[in-house]
Amino acid sequence: MFGDARGFFFESYNRRAFAAATGLDLEFVQDNHSRSAKNVLRGLHYQLEQPQGKLVRVTLGAIWDVAVDLRRSSPHFGRWVAFELSAEAKNMAWIPAGFAHGFLVTSEAAEVQYKTTDYYAPAHERAVRWNDPVLAIAWPLAGEPLLSAKDREARPLAEAETFA
Repeated sequence: MFGDARGFFFESYNRRAFAAATGLDLEFVQDNHSRSAKNVLRGLHYQLEQPQGKLVRVTLGAIWDVAVDLRRSSPHFGRWVAFELSAEAKNMAWIPAGFAHGFLVTSEAAEVQYKTTDYYAPAHERAVRWNDPVLAIAWPLAGEPLLSAKDREARPLAEAETFA
């Protein structure tokens, strides 16, 4: 990152650097951008067909970002990882295909941008319940989050369609 009195400049994505860091040379086909208020929880989303890898970053505010392994063949099936992403830190997260993804807005508002490796396919979209006691995700939340109707109706992991 280069900064001075005028502001800053940084390269937010470089295909060669991404490949060197991950061992993956991927083509991103879609960019998404959302804005959400504090305590909005989006997720845990995935696409059963046309699964999407996601490169996620925050350009305003901060989020608690969560990924859940939904690959039944994985020794980590059903486990989750979480981390804070923020505009201030300018950090990113790579969420591979085969994982459910969600986030909670921890600042007054947040803008989240992410690149995907496949196109949005609403017919194949699925969601796992954010508060499934089997997952026991440690969301930094006091009270109930603001959810979409789709996220309120999400299935627990035991009933969810998953990957082989």
